[in-house]
Amino acid sequence: MPKRPPTKEGTPLKQLLRALKRCSVIAAVVLAAVSLQPAGASAAPTPVVGGTRAAQGEFPFMVRLSMGCGGALYAKNIVLTAAHCVNGSGKNTSITATAGVVDLQSTGVIKVKSTKVLQAPGYTGVGKDWALIKLAKPIDLPTLKIATNTAYNTGTFTIAGWGAATEGGGQQRYLLKATVPYVSDADCQAAYGSDLVPGEEICAGYIDTGGVDTCQGDSGGPMFRKDDAGAWIQVGIVSWGQGCAEPGYPGVYSEVSTFAANIASAAATL
Repeated sequence: MPKRPPTKEGTPLKQLLRALKRCSVIAAVVLAAVSLQPAGASAAPTPVVGGTRAAQGEFPFMVRLSMGCGGALYAKNIVLTAAHCVNGSGKNTSITATAGVVDLQSTGVIKVKSTKVLQAPGYTGVGKDWALIKLAKPIDLPTLKIATNTAYNTGTFTIAGWGAATEGGGQQRYLLKATVPYVSDADCQAAYGSDLVPGEEICAGYIDTGGVDTCQGDSGGPMFRKDDAGAWIQVGIVSWGQGCAEPGYPGVYSEVSTFAANIASAAATL
């Protein structure tokens, strides 16, 4: 079920399942006939089946993290990712953020070490799946603004990442992208029952057919769309789900607007 690795707390099966899907993190998209994000899934449009390679500079805010997760530049020196991608809060110089390229082996790659991590206060492995990573120096690239209300929590979203392109597959050298439609809380709860935290999570995917989704290695990456002004805005953070692109199981993302004020306050302390 999970797109992320088992949580540090490692308790019950529910948390274990939530943890195994997205991390290792977007593994992004898979063939509709095959089950491919420290998860899921009406008919998928042919252009994105299997995922397509992003163009250099298309999503300049995308960041790859050395623990096998994704993220986005919230500020030039702060990366927004998933809480399950990090181990608590405090000083941390062990994470390397890679940015500026689609090809991770490009000579133009930008690599910056972390200095501090702030995991969402109260995070226990369920809900509140966000974290901030402060970088040792700013990265001179565009940032990705976050949604501060639910106005953009609908429609079609873009997902992107260097995670596995098939469930259980390897991480990718090139950034992949795809689009997924919003899935209502009611339909998502029909798939996941009490595992879903509707007030804190938002779902997206092709429920009827599967075939397009985030996957292992995509955890922490952004789910985003255009706002009314045509600018990218982040509405979700890759969190968990049942397998990768399985019919009947949409991907589950942290609902950014729910935590926008908390994220802003936390960033101000870094």
